[in-house]
Amino acid sequence: MNRSQRGSGSKQHESPASQRLILCFVFHVCLIDSCDGPLVSNLPQSSFRSSSQLSNSHGPGFAKVNRRDGAGGWAPVESNKYQWLEVDLGERTEITAVATQGRYGSSDWVSSFLLMFSDTGCNWKQYRQEDNIRAFTGNSNADSVVQFKLQQPVFARFLRLLPLDWNPNGRIGLRLEAYGCPYKSDVARFDGSSCLLYRFSPNPTSSQTAKDTISLKFKTLQNSGTLIHTEGQDDHTITLELHKGKLLLHLRKANGDQLHINSHMVVSLGSLLDDQHWHHVAIERFSGHLNFTVDKSVTISNSHIMIIYCSYGGVQCHGSQRVMSRRNFHGCLENLLWNDVNVIDLAKQQQQVSITGNVTFTCAEPVSVPVTFAGAQSFLQLPGAAQQQRDGGGVAFRTWNRAGLLLTFDLQQQAGSLWLYLSEARVRLQIHKAGRYTILVDVTAGFGLNDGQWHSVDLIARRGHLTITVDKEEDSTAHASPSFPVVSGNNLFFGGCPDSENNQECRNPFNVFQGCMRHIHVDNNAVDLIKVQQMLIGNYSDLQIDMCGIIDRCSPSHCEHGGRCTQSWSTFHCNCSNTGYSGATCHSSVYEKSCEAYKHQGNTSGLYYIDVDGSGPIKSQLIYCNMTDKTWLVIQHNNTELTKLKASSGINQHLAYFNYSADAEQLWAIITQAEHCEQEVLYHCRKSLLLNTPDGSPFTWWVGRTDEPQTYWGGAVPGSQQCGCGLQGNCIDSDHYCNCDADRKEWATDSGLLTHKENLPVRWVVVGDIQRPGSEAAYKVGPLKCHGDKNFWNAAFFNKETSYLHFPTFHGELSADISFLFKTTAASGVFLENLGIKDFIRVELSSPTEVVFSFDVGNGPFEVRVETGDVALNDDRWHRVRAERNVKEASLRVDAFPNATQKAPADGHIHLQLNSQLFVGGTASRMKGFLGCIRSLQLNGRTLDLEERAKITPGVRPGCPGHCSSYGELCQNQGRCVEMYNGFSCDCGLSAYAGPFCQREVSADFKPGTSVQYTFKEPYELNRNISTQSSSIYSDLKLRGENVSFSFRSSQSPALLLYVSSYYREYLAVLLNRNGKSVNGLFLNPQFELSTKCLQVLFCNLFQIDQHEREDFNLTSDAEFNAIKSVVLGKVHESGELDPEIARLNSQGFSGCLSVVQFNSVAPLKAALLYPNTSPVIVIGSLAESTCGSSSPVNPYPAETTHSLSGKRGGVKFPMMGGVCGVIAVVIFVILCALAIMARFLYRRKETFHTQEPQGIKPEADSPEYPFHSEPNSQNILSENQKEYFI
Repeated sequence: MNRSQRGSGSKQHESPASQRLILCFVFHVCLIDSCDGPLVSNLPQSSFRSSSQLSNSHGPGFAKVNRRDGAGGWAPVESNKYQWLEVDLGERTEITAVATQGRYGSSDWVSSFLLMFSDTGCNWKQYRQEDNIRAFTGNSNADSVVQFKLQQPVFARFLRLLPLDWNPNGRIGLRLEAYGCPYKSDVARFDGSSCLLYRFSPNPTSSQTAKDTISLKFKTLQNSGTLIHTEGQDDHTITLELHKGKLLLHLRKANGDQLHINSHMVVSLGSLLDDQHWHHVAIERFSGHLNFTVDKSVTISNSHIMIIYCSYGGVQCHGSQRVMSRRNFHGCLENLLWNDVNVIDLAKQQQQVSITGNVTFTCAEPVSVPVTFAGAQSFLQLPGAAQQQRDGGGVAFRTWNRAGLLLTFDLQQQAGSLWLYLSEARVRLQIHKAGRYTILVDVTAGFGLNDGQWHSVDLIARRGHLTITVDKEEDSTAHASPSFPVVSGNNLFFGGCPDSENNQECRNPFNVFQGCMRHIHVDNNAVDLIKVQQMLIGNYSDLQIDMCGIIDRCSPSHCEHGGRCTQSWSTFHCNCSNTGYSGATCHSSVYEKSCEAYKHQGNTSGLYYIDVDGSGPIKSQLIYCNMTDKTWLVIQHNNTELTKLKASSGINQHLAYFNYSADAEQLWAIITQAEHCEQEVLYHCRKSLLLNTPDGSPFTWWVGRTDEPQTYWGGAVPGSQQCGCGLQGNCIDSDHYCNCDADRKEWATDSGLLTHKENLPVRWVVVGDIQRPGSEAAYKVGPLKCHGDKNFWNAAFFNKETSYLHFPTFHGELSADISFLFKTTAASGVFLENLGIKDFIRVELSSPTEVVFSFDVGNGPFEVRVETGDVALNDDRWHRVRAERNVKEASLRVDAFPNATQKAPADGHIHLQLNSQLFVGGTASRMKGFLGCIRSLQLNGRTLDLEERAKITPGVRPGCPGHCSSYGELCQNQGRCVEMYNGFSCDCGLSAYAGPFCQREVSADFKPGTSVQYTFKEPYELNRNISTQSSSIYSDLKLRGENVSFSFRSSQSPALLLYVSSYYREYLAVLLNRNGKSVNGLFLNPQFELSTKCLQVLFCNLFQIDQHEREDFNLTSDAEFNAIKSVVLGKVHESGELDPEIARLNSQGFSGCLSVVQFNSVAPLKAALLYPNTSPVIVIGSLAESTCGSSSPVNPYPAETTHSLSGKRGGVKFPMMGGVCGVIAVVIFVILCALAIMARFLYRRKETFHTQEPQGIKPEADSPEYPFHSEPNSQNILSENQKEYFI
């Protein structure tokens, strides 16, 4: 039913023109006039039947729309769900619409009904709308006519209408009309050993066209058989085979009498096609493509074949010995068309068609009456056996359920009860002793019986021997030998038991059966189910007799992205394991769309799965993300090493192909999304021309995405036929635009970056000038590198409630996912809305603590809500919203709050049909508009360009600043968040760490002679030649406390770890004790009160040298540390006096690792390693950055741990690195104040300081190249141009 047909009222719709053309083409019924004539009004009363009639004047013959004959319409004796009205149209007819009306002059009408159709008046089939809707909406009064245009026309002779609901204040009352036109067809019946062979003209090429089409309809009760077999030139074959109710299209390419391996392709479509109803098939060949259509399902394959002949109904007609023998088709075919040729008509005339076996041109159908057990209350009760023992009985069934009761009855003479049921998709028979749970018999047979196919079960009890056989196969037979006769009591119950408290005859401890049964036999006598329907024998409840209502919910499958579909009678399930997608239909990707997104979850460099289009068709790919100052995405290929070439006789060109770790579709999507991409190319040459500039034809070129030769090299622009040196004007020979084109005997190099995204990546390279004597060359093509995500930061700011952005209609008929980020200070507002005639979809902030996702697909408004409790969402921070709607459920997620989910109604409308523009930030009514920012808005994996649309929209501004409020916490270890237009950066100037989030530990290995000295400015009293402004600096050097932190690893003990000196011979030293298990802090102050000298030993046992949690210590004293001179790591090389104990330890130097050294706001080790030329540091001995103190390597790519589905999204964990003696994380806070004395005075000496220590290095602090100031409390460690940024 079309969307505007939902609900009550008159509905008039025209069939789409394309639909009429398809019907004309497929069924060879070309109709000029519209097919909407009345079909019922002129029929005689004998064409009408019904389940019952209230009186002669309420008979079915009076059920004609707008007629007042009799009592004004049909009314049954009782108003219940077992009533029906049937119309015989006289012949097969094309039916395009139906209309209903209540009984004239009464309060009797039908408000909902089912529509059934049949060719023979039995084996009915239900008309389903959208492959899911069961019921039509009927009338709301007795007079109005409600008409429904059928989405797909029905071709049938009989129509049956089953009332479901009616006026509660009246009874069932109905008048009916159907609309359509005559339908003509040619049919042929095949008996399982016959076939037709259609040969083309003697010259096969003359009959071939650019487009060939084979079309037909078929119906059968057999689940296997060959419908079509064709053979063409070059031993190509096409075979269409029905196998277990599915159609398989086999495409083969043979060579002589042998079939090539990998030359066989099979395409499967359809399911449950052995239901004795007509199914349409079309095979269309056009331009090397093969379209395969079964009913409404279409698949496309590649095939080049010129058909010579076509066999219908089997493969034996042509007598080929190369084709494996298959079962022939048993059933009816209709309208066999080869292009415009009616093959059945040619067979009747015996022209170009040969007939093998018994082919008749009528369709005589076998009678088979199925019954459907649809609900929990369904059961069928039949009378049992006579007193004497009988042979047994049987039943055929089909179901998707793994469990359910097939048959139960009490044994005669109260011997016990028998249950025949499905358990774990196997047939199981149990007999329990009466009144007890003692199991007397327990046998099983068969397996995998929940596959939707028909399976038979035969139960034979004879002479003390009990046998059950499944599908009449010996391998599926079980036996038992009970010591008592197995004879049924008064009644047998199929499928379930009556729901009655007084029912003592039927007990069902198992699940009820849901599925279809047929061929029911009791005492080897077939049960007439039509008599059961007429209540002449037995009893039943909630059954659909004379139809099998099973449907395949996995064909076509709603599981996306390779999810595996399984089903039960009432629903289906998608197994999304190992697909990279999640949700009820495997629709939403579990991976992020870019490295940028992973980075802003706090992740570091590593391998990550990138799904560049989210829920779109492009698969995810494992890609390396290099998260440095910029977030680089690195895609490797099969040859990134330098490849050397030498002159070879007979070889004029060298061709190199590059296979990337991502396929072409993934590559182009990544490149399009990135802000910048580049790929390095290098050509190393000696007497080997590159581009043959300035005027010659290039010897070497490369091909990128466009498949066009590119004649420019790295560093140049497209179309220039230059290298980078030519563009910059610095080639070794000014007459040429490439260094290699100078054709010199000396080695030369042309290298640079290719940055034109439309041409990337480099797919292959042709090197041409390598055949001359003495020619040598080498080339290298680096990996593709891209940075920036244009979609991740794409944002718009809405500053008026009446403002909005509009985009084309959102198409998410069966699956729709919406994701975005927002921030606002407003209490409510609509994020987006899209409307249809009745359908709509909307996401809104309904209150500061609630987000609502609402929609209507024809089942009424549906809402999913997420409440955030005490957490307000209007806090001007970024919040993420993800909403998804599919045929099974709707879900909504906000940030990390629990996911809210609502199940879709069973058998409801499933298609979301929208037709208006998509409004973002507001609604079409301009009410409840959103105030704030929306960013990275993605619908079904496609990002909407908010910024471009905002540039031309009043009341909306592109971009949205203020990211630090949300992402500032990612800056670790005293890193400072810095706002940028698209994103933010972390300034690590005050941190001893480096990296994009100030999380990378800066470490170095020290040898005994290694020394790093960081020198501060001299105080004012010690250098009177400096400006008077320095007095203010000097006052800052009277420190009330020092914050010293670092990590180390060493097998040396004792050892001097860190030494801080002042211009007044004060010092602070951190020592590792002799036992290697504790750290001492030593502080010497020669200017303590009354000119006495105080030496304090600050001792603390930290912890065992191993991996332990961090411990902080506050050590206090009554002294001040004045005029700090330097901080030394490793060996102290200064000439001043050292304490004897310190000197003794210093002579040994330090061997080990130091990491993340911080003294107040200064990071001396980081300055020495990363900024040695612009920092006041002196390095003696070897010093190089290493990973010795880091929990993650500086370059983790070679041994990276990949992201796992079961782990944190985006999180890549590295193992902690152990050392010989472990790691001690030492943090010493020395607060020199007069509050308390926690250390013992060991030594005092009165002394006046008279001498001045030698000056250390004094760099120019105001120089713009000097990133580290020498004040100990400096708050600006890095200069502005050296701060670490990322986008």
